[in-house]
Amino acid sequence: MAEQQPYTVVREESEWELRSYPPHVIAETTVTGVSFEDAGNRAFGRLVGYIKGDNVSRQSIAMTAPVVQTGGDDEGFVVAFVLPAEIKEADAPVPTDSRVTIRTVPERLVAATTFSGRWTEESYASHRDDLFAHVREAGLEPIGEPQFARFDAPFIPWFLRRNEVLIDVAPAG
Repeated sequence: MAEQQPYTVVREESEWELRSYPPHVIAETTVTGVSFEDAGNRAFGRLVGYIKGDNVSRQSIAMTAPVVQTGGDDEGFVVAFVLPAEIKEADAPVPTDSRVTIRTVPERLVAATTFSGRWTEESYASHRDDLFAHVREAGLEPIGEPQFARFDAPFIPWFLRRNEVLIDVAPAG
C-alpha cells in the first residue's frame, strides 16, 4: 500500500471531518482541453514519469496517496502527486518534463468528506456541494478551490475506491 499523506483530525462530525495537514511537497501538472474524468488519466503519465525517474537525477520516488485534482475552468485541471513526507522541496529531484513543477504546500486546515464510487464529475460535485453546506453550517469560511482526492488505482473496483473532497478553511479567530 502506498504511503498516505499525514494529517491530524481536529474535529469529527458524522458526515465530514476537520483536519490539519502539515506542510508537504507536491509534483503537479496542468492539463487542458479534457473532461473532469479524463484529466487524471492525462496527467498521470507525466507525474508517474517524474516519480519513476524522469528527472535530472534519474531518482525514483515512492508512489503516495492521494492524487489530488483541482480546477476545471478555461485554465484546465491541475493534478498533483503528494511526495513522500521525508522529501523537502529543495531535495526533490528536478523534473525533466517542463510541464511538471514541484512546490511546497503550506500547513493548512481542511474540511474533508470521504466517499466510494466512480471518478465522475457528477459524484464529485454532489459530495463537494454537501461538504460546502456542512462547512458553512459549522460557521467555517471556505478558502481556495475544492480538491478531489483519489486514493486507489484505476483497477480497483469502483465500489471499493476511496475518494475524498477537500476544502481548505480559514483558521478560527
